[in-house]
Amino acid sequence: MRTLTGVEFAETAAYVVLSLGAAFAGSLAAVLLVPLVQPGHTLPFGGALFNAGLSVEMRSAIFAAAMVAFALLRWQAARLGARLVGRYGMNLRRRVHARLIDAPLTSLADSTSAEIANVLTHNVELIIQGFSALQQLLVAGVTAAVSLGFAFWVSPPLMLAAPLLAALGLMASRAYGREQALVSRQYVADITRLFWHSEDFPRRLRHVRSFEKEDAERASYGAISARLGHGYRRQLELVATGRLMLELLAAIGIAALFVLAHRWRGIDQSSLIAVCLLLGRLLPYLVATRQSFHQLRSAASAFELWQRYMSLGPERLSVAPAHTATSGGALHIERMRLIPPANGLDVADLVLMPGELTLIAGDSSIGKSSLVDVLAGMTTPEAFAARVGERSIDFDEYRELVRKGAYVSQHVRPWQHSVRECLLWAAPEATDEMLRSVLTDVGLDKRLAEPNRRGGDCGPMPEHRQ
Repeated sequence: MRTLTGVEFAETAAYVVLSLGAAFAGSLAAVLLVPLVQPGHTLPFGGALFNAGLSVEMRSAIFAAAMVAFALLRWQAARLGARLVGRYGMNLRRRVHARLIDAPLTSLADSTSAEIANVLTHNVELIIQGFSALQQLLVAGVTAAVSLGFAFWVSPPLMLAAPLLAALGLMASRAYGREQALVSRQYVADITRLFWHSEDFPRRLRHVRSFEKEDAERASYGAISARLGHGYRRQLELVATGRLMLELLAAIGIAALFVLAHRWRGIDQSSLIAVCLLLGRLLPYLVATRQSFHQLRSAASAFELWQRYMSLGPERLSVAPAHTATSGGALHIERMRLIPPANGLDVADLVLMPGELTLIAGDSSIGKSSLVDVLAGMTTPEAFAARVGERSIDFDEYRELVRKGAYVSQHVRPWQHSVRECLLWAAPEATDEMLRSVLTDVGLDKRLAEPNRRGGDCGPMPEHRQ
């Protein structure tokens, strides 16, 4: 409920109203079938609407009108539900992506890129399926309430069996629930592992081949695929088993109603037909309800993962100080301590000169990446003391000095398709002349003069692929 926006709450209310109208029209149409099945038979319910004196043509017209109203209301509810599901999924993606963009780098240190990719893609799809299942359960609940209300109006004695049928249905809906929850949780975990095996595949393939681990890679990927196949198969089997149980219970329940009506004197035959038609309308909803509960269990595990990333606090950036230091002079970092690495890293007497390059080198896992994150102003160190000229500055002032700088890590995975798109991502207003100048600065201007593979000259700013 907390994930719904105000607009989504309003649309959900409209969805309920339309579903209620469709359920009412469908139940009315079911009861209107009785005088068509038994022409000339006086019904003990309904008053003027079911008057035996009405012609067959008039009865047929009333029945057709009820069915048309039912179809139109259900169609409109389905359209509104589709818009609601689409907007809900879009908001989920935007919110978790925005939270990840604002999250401190340190909070993502223990997260794999595969898990984050899963959260932003397939995991949200599972939540959307669960949200759609909630809609189906809402429709099933409204339809059941209206149909049972009509059945009680038609024949209160026959509805004495309703509590027993409801208890049996509840037992069927809860059968295999624990196993479904375990299968769904394992499915989400295996999908994350599959993302890990699939991410940045060309780089991963070089790593696998260099260590001659092709067989191990095949075995690991095959094991995950086998678990996913088993999980998916078991989910479908559980759905089928639940559907069988519900259909058997429904068949037994309707047969019991006939026996009850036969044994219980005073039950009108037309009332029995009407009640059976009303309860028969619920059979498709019973089957869909079982599947909806299964989708909800699958969505629960995915929603837990989504909530875990939504709980990440945003990076707390202090307001820029009123007297920000100018960037004209050297920046002297007198003392700085950062974690990670686990044992901490102490840096002292580091001088950053405008216009000069500074090389950071060291053994693996010594803390080079963590140091660059701090120097780029992306993470806050444990301790910091620096000055510009003779004036001391804190880390907030330092961050303000370096915030115009660009940070390119040692492993870059561009998501743009061409060099042009990469450059325009950094400077959308750049002209072709500016782009050519940048390529000249980094020694790629000669590539512009080379003929492409098709033998022709490269035109203005060719779309060199990454």
